[in-house]
Amino acid sequence: KSHETRMVAPLLGAYNDDVKPLIQAGGSDSAALDAVCEALVRGGRALPLVKTLLVPPAWSNRMNMPEAHRDLFSYCNCVMEPWDGPAALVGTDSRWVVAGMDRNGLRPMRYSRTADGLLVVGSETGMVPLREADIVEKGRLGPGEMIGVDLEAGTFYRDRELKDHLAGLKPYSRWVENITHLERLVAEHPPAPELRDPEDLRRRQALYGLTVEDMELILQPMAADGKEPLGSMGDDTPMAVLSKKYRGLHHFFRQQFSQVTNPPIDPLREWRVMSLKTRFGNLGNVYDEDPSQTAILQLETPVLTTTEFHALEVHFGENARRIDCTFLARSDDNPKGERLRSALDRIRREAEDAVRGGCEDLILTDEGVDADRAPIPMILATGAVHSHLVRQGLRAFSSITVRSGECLDTHCFAVLIGVGATAVNAYMAEAAIADRHARGLLEGLTLEECIANYQEAINQGLLKIMSKMGISIVSSYRGGYNFEALGLSRSLVREYFPGLVTRISGIGLTGIKYRVKEMHDRAFAPSLPVLSIGGFYRYRRGGEAHALEGRMIHQLQHAVSSDSYASFKRYAEMVYAQAPVTVRDLLDFQYRNEPVPLEEVESITEIRKRFVTPGMSLGALSPEAHETLTIAMNRIGAKSDSGEGGEGVERYTPRPNGDNANSPIKQVASGRFGVTAEYLNAARELEIKVA
Repeated sequence: KSHETRMVAPLLGAYNDDVKPLIQAGGSDSAALDAVCEALVRGGRALPLVKTLLVPPAWSNRMNMPEAHRDLFSYCNCVMEPWDGPAALVGTDSRWVVAGMDRNGLRPMRYSRTADGLLVVGSETGMVPLREADIVEKGRLGPGEMIGVDLEAGTFYRDRELKDHLAGLKPYSRWVENITHLERLVAEHPPAPELRDPEDLRRRQALYGLTVEDMELILQPMAADGKEPLGSMGDDTPMAVLSKKYRGLHHFFRQQFSQVTNPPIDPLREWRVMSLKTRFGNLGNVYDEDPSQTAILQLETPVLTTTEFHALEVHFGENARRIDCTFLARSDDNPKGERLRSALDRIRREAEDAVRGGCEDLILTDEGVDADRAPIPMILATGAVHSHLVRQGLRAFSSITVRSGECLDTHCFAVLIGVGATAVNAYMAEAAIADRHARGLLEGLTLEECIANYQEAINQGLLKIMSKMGISIVSSYRGGYNFEALGLSRSLVREYFPGLVTRISGIGLTGIKYRVKEMHDRAFAPSLPVLSIGGFYRYRRGGEAHALEGRMIHQLQHAVSSDSYASFKRYAEMVYAQAPVTVRDLLDFQYRNEPVPLEEVESITEIRKRFVTPGMSLGALSPEAHETLTIAMNRIGAKSDSGEGGEGVERYTPRPNGDNANSPIKQVASGRFGVTAEYLNAARELEIKVA
């Protein structure tokens, strides 16, 4: 949609506007791809090049690729964001017939060619009966490969031949020399990393809700080792909207993951097909085919260090526009968040005016905070600007650089990019690294190495988050809203994050403004604030609440070990007494005024048959816990799920005392973990884990 404003094809003449919008609401991914493909073909581009533009192979991490091919794909990357797949594509424009694969090659595509010129392409060999004696060539297309037939010339092109043909159509190697690489700019202008005044650093950290836990458990390992810290699965803290502690806006966004149609990617084994390459500036008309389309700034990652941010700002010069993302918070006598709304309206207005005035990079920054001004959550500001520019048809005219003090972990980066940011500079995270380095907490490393480690950790984290959605390229992730909003009002989501999934409502601008103002008042109190301990990742006294804190676990263990119903009742009372943690904690039973006669109520034996323990593997629970759950569920006539790890064959036979340790539900996941005929025969119900 961002490209439509500038899409003008001379061949379409007066009909250019008639074909828009290209992508119809409610259509499938295949329908969207087909519509864009047809528009490009009707506008004059040949089908093989259209396939290469829309669904190119993975090229940025392949060192053995011919240079001419690399330049062709680099040019295509300048013109349009690619589709990700998975897809096996076949199409024609009346001159060319093309068949090709996406960059991951997750769909089968085979072909057979006969001596009399018949070409058969499909997902399986033998779809069309052919005599073996007539077949002169058989093949299978790999990831990113394609074949084609020029019907006018009667020529069959294999993958290498077709790409050689395309690479020779235009001087792409000369055109891509116009691309400016940020690494070269940094080498020309290397400013030193910032080291902030300790008091200013502390107040800003408190303002943005950063905690001691963030510094010790999250930032320190990333700066020291270049990797995300490891932790166990599970989150028993309250949803952000239910928490009594300040939680950044990124906590209201839950990452989604791919299911069934597009499988997730392994970012460790399949890193060669993934890319964080990011382009900056004013994007041109996709119908054009000239050197102007490659006059862009290109980055290897959307994660900007402060040094890279300054180099980028110098590069754009007058074509960049800083927009202050703060609002007046002191002495606010309007409780309904109108000042926050007015500030967002101002930001959108300034962004639109700047882009219409020729600005090629919008810099959204919350650096202007002080004792009177509080920061607008940068996710909200970014979503507001991105969605507004898309509505106005201006998004392709400018990139959006976000300079955020709140951003620290990979999830926050992912949310900012997911709601439209082109690149993100976490300047306060770098300032914290510089402070820790100056205090000797990162021994054996230079400050530059620590910042490079942090950038690498965020890069790897972004690849992991993208891979869960089956997305290979960051440009396909950007602005895709691959999240579910939990605890944000529907009106707020509709206005600032259109298209974002939200199943429950929650706080709006008033609630956000109240929380931000509360943090602002604490941060700029006369006395220097003390950073909160956090307690989000580990239970800490005075920190974030946890549903499974030590007292409750101890009470449950005591009830189980003593077989005391009174102890269990005390445990239940503790559970009901704690503050809500999840949505279901807000629900309660509605009791009828008149009781139902007992003979009309289903028996407890029948009710228990409906209960199922969710699939959890033996390795995740421990053999003892896994077996105990199964025996307990079998005793009451309910069902337990083995999980994808399976279970030992000795559990298929009932015990001498009558206990049965065999899980009635057996999970199958890609044929892993010893899925045998015996395993399947021991099941009453099969559960197939797709993703």
